Amino acid sequence: MPKKIRQLIRELEKAGFVDRGGKGSHRNFTHVRGAKITLSGNPSQDAKRYQERDVEKAIREVEK
Repeated sequence: MPKKIRQLIRELEKAGFVDRGGKGSHRNFTHVRGAKITLSGNPSQDAKRYQERDVEKAIREVEK
């Protein structure tokens, strides 16, 4: 079962990412270590597999 966009946002914020806003359904997240990621979709929508993978990769990158 895919995660919801709101779950991915929560994971990013827990890892220290800050929501810089965006246009429409897009949200730009940045981390003090320089990592950036953009998520698209409304919070109640199911996340695509590539979005889950990108979030996991971004979190791993800042935990190094």
